[in-house]
Amino acid sequence: MEFFTISMLNGLSYGLLLFMLSSGLTLIFSMMGVLNFAHASFYMLGAYIAYTISQIVGFWPGLLIAPLLVGVLGALFERTALRKVHKFGHVPELLVTFGISYVILELVQLIWGRTAVPFPPPAALQGPAFTLIGSDAGLGLTWGAAPAAVCAVAGTVCSPFPATRGFMMLVALFMLVALWLLLTRTRIGLVIQAALTHPEMVEALGHNVPRVFMLVFGAGAALAGLAGVIGGVTFVTEPAMAATVGSVIFVVVVVGGMGSLSGAFLASLIIGVVQTFAIAVDYSLGSLFQQLGIALSPEAANNSVLRLTISQIAPILPYLFLVLILIFRPKGLLGTREG
Repeated sequence: MEFFTISMLNGLSYGLLLFMLSSGLTLIFSMMGVLNFAHASFYMLGAYIAYTISQIVGFWPGLLIAPLLVGVLGALFERTALRKVHKFGHVPELLVTFGISYVILELVQLIWGRTAVPFPPPAALQGPAFTLIGSDAGLGLTWGAAPAAVCAVAGTVCSPFPATRGFMMLVALFMLVALWLLLTRTRIGLVIQAALTHPEMVEALGHNVPRVFMLVFGAGAALAGLAGVIGGVTFVTEPAMAATVGSVIFVVVVVGGMGSLSGAFLASLIIGVVQTFAIAVDYSLGSLFQQLGIALSPEAANNSVLRLTISQIAPILPYLFLVLILIFRPKGLLGTREG
């Protein structure tokens, strides 16, 4: 029970980080029809900018300032580069965002180096948020770190849950509610949605549609920057962090449904939980088949493929899920578009 609970919490926290990333990408696509290949690079940029700011004024100001700076950079990129190629279709848009991702990567390595930087969480987020205590009497919970005397009892297992992951989950849920309210309950959200489907009408009502698109792109980049700040202190801040999540967030967007915020949320949780449990399971495929009652011949049992553990194939599970979704439900889990 303790293993299941901790694995589920870790999976949900990782899934919510994916949602923080995919929400900005979904916002940009649903409002502008642009698949931003540089989105994960803005995520990385947010982590590095926050790292620099935290060395000067502390983590909490960096948590606010870094996403704003990344949002400004994203808006400038849309204004100076993306807008110029928007009229030529999707391929030039993909190429220009693909190119800027490499520019950002090289700038990060030039300024901060090619190795990871020390970006520790603030004192308030250091240590566990709570500790699960598993014993013969059942499963208990204590806030913060459990007393050493309790964990030293024979048959007792203490599993701390990091405060950084708890903070990540709270921010992601707040982001979900804030985006939903913004897009469905405010005048700004109505203007943004109308600018995609009826730009001429929005122009006739006196709104500057190119400026709306610039602000939307900047907001999406800012959301990626916010995810980068939290992901940087929770995991590691390094130049490879963009490549680590870059392809997965596109899987999330497609699986959830192109342009669907609720679909991205659902897909993020599913992928996060499935991948976390798969990493935690150390069974080989052959032993799994045998436990399911499927008899294997000696030759098949020694096959190199069946000797792979589930944790070894965990990285490909999101892409397998993507293939299945594209085959059986091309519009995604909660999407309305067929591609």
